[in-house]
Amino acid sequence: MPDFWRDSGYHLLEETPEGRLTISDDFLRAYLIRPEMRPPQEACKAERHLHADLLDSPRMAVTQERLDALADPDAIDNYRVWTAYRDRLLEAETLEEVYMGIFAPDDRAANDSDIFPVPPIFIDHLSHVIQRHILGEEADPLAVRAAELFFREQKVTLREGQILLADSDTVEMYATQESTVSLGNLLAQSEGQARSLELDVLSRENADIYWERDTRYDTVLRVDFGSPGLDALCRTLEKWVAHFLDIEVKIQPIPEIKDESWVWYVGLDAESTGLFNTLYRGQEASEEQMYRLLCLFRAEFSDSSVMLPQVAGRPVYMALSMDDPAACASSRRTCSTICRSRPGHEQGHGGRGDGHSVGRPDGRADLGPLAGVHDDPGLAGL
Repeated sequence: MPDFWRDSGYHLLEETPEGRLTISDDFLRAYLIRPEMRPPQEACKAERHLHADLLDSPRMAVTQERLDALADPDAIDNYRVWTAYRDRLLEAETLEEVYMGIFAPDDRAANDSDIFPVPPIFIDHLSHVIQRHILGEEADPLAVRAAELFFREQKVTLREGQILLADSDTVEMYATQESTVSLGNLLAQSEGQARSLELDVLSRENADIYWERDTRYDTVLRVDFGSPGLDALCRTLEKWVAHFLDIEVKIQPIPEIKDESWVWYVGLDAESTGLFNTLYRGQEASEEQMYRLLCLFRAEFSDSSVMLPQVAGRPVYMALSMDDPAACASSRRTCSTICRSRPGHEQGHGGRGDGHSVGRPDGRADLGPLAGVHDDPGLAGL
């Protein structure tokens, strides 16, 4: 297996005896040579000197005086954001600590208005490089492709029972070459199976082609219920939880929730959280919410003692959705009833439920990504 995702900068990091990642000067320099940070031809002398000094010593302090000397206000903003993020990296013992601190800040960080928010591009990069570490040196190519959902936005296409995910930036690249291109235009049908004209759909049989193009992000992942791609995503989620929390969970896709008293849920994106919250309030999900829903999961903890007492031993239900509301308006699908009995009164960590059944109106369970899924308007309603 080749050394995949070299573009993540993983090879520039160091590993602690506990299996965590720590930064190096070269890792910091990699940020400085990005196009956003490199001085353009018209940059002033002060900006060129600052950039050169940081390349020489990427951990050096950048004073307000040096920032004020820059002629370009955008450059000033870029250096402020980057140095704030760099300082986060330097203050933390590991990259995992930085990532956890963004989403579960300590009391000091939560109340400190002077702390710069971390831009999404940096969060995506953290996910990228940490996933590279988690996947390891014997990774399954389908699992590696599934892990792209953690840091790269996807476009989703529903076609003849298949759920197809393609990298959003890659599809947009084709769109700049041909104004009418959509993900559907990039795929052809052959004996009822999706095959690629420009983008290859990964399967168990051809999965090894991923290694030849791992940084091109131009393969399509099938994630409909029962597909190897969806199973690969479940394994990737399990490893992510285990790495950060040292907790073993078993995650499986499900077509619907048939639990008479489900009490704990996790929306893996904003749309799914909204759907679960709707059910938590005892309301019926809208047709639009149901169309956006792409996948349901059931997670079970191997050791129930690590769970909250009120939900110990109970499953956790998760969902992933796409985020394009316009897709629902053009769809011919109808929404089935999702509330099959009266709401209960049991409350857990994520929400409550009693007798709710959440599922795709056609009985399938499908999937959208963690980094964001967009419906492909060229195929809406197929």
